[in-house]
Amino acid sequence: MRLLTDLHEIDGALTRRAASRIPPGMAKALSAVEESAESTKLWCGAAAVMAWKGGWRGRRAAAAGLAALTVAQLVSNGLCKQLAGRPRPPVEWIPHDEVADRPDSSSFPSGHTAAAVAFTAAVAPTWPAAGAVCALPATMVAVERVQSGAHYPSDVAAGAVIGLACAWLARRAPALFLRHWP
Repeated sequence: MRLLTDLHEIDGALTRRAASRIPPGMAKALSAVEESAESTKLWCGAAAVMAWKGGWRGRRAAAAGLAALTVAQLVSNGLCKQLAGRPRPPVEWIPHDEVADRPDSSSFPSGHTAAAVAFTAAVAPTWPAAGAVCALPATMVAVERVQSGAHYPSDVAAGAVIGLACAWLARRAPALFLRHWP
């Protein structure tokens, strides 16, 4: 039980620090990237560019990214948020007005982070350069979710783990399915 208490205290300290220490200019950039990632617009746009400009490798990377993103959204938002019911960080911890623009759903896990990491991790093995390009906005989305007061760092970490697992599953599911098909 002490471990959970310690984790909650660390989560709180990190949340307050991120919300108060990120310079306003950087916070605006983080918000702009997060806004473009809202409803997976950024990742769908990236997939469209990959499929259009990347030939067979781009189409394969885009398909893997979108499959992983879809599974991550279902797991994080459709399942985990419904089971967890964790409240968002307290409004008093966030010293800026972005806290007013956060959802009412469960804080745990971060669906934005799960989607961003899933897409990026699924794209990278097929097209490493595209994965590297996607890693920057994915990281910015994760940081923004804590900085804005929408999530605790542990919510973001859980979202990243879900994203990685869904990327792994999306890339391996077709082979596993075909191997066990009668």
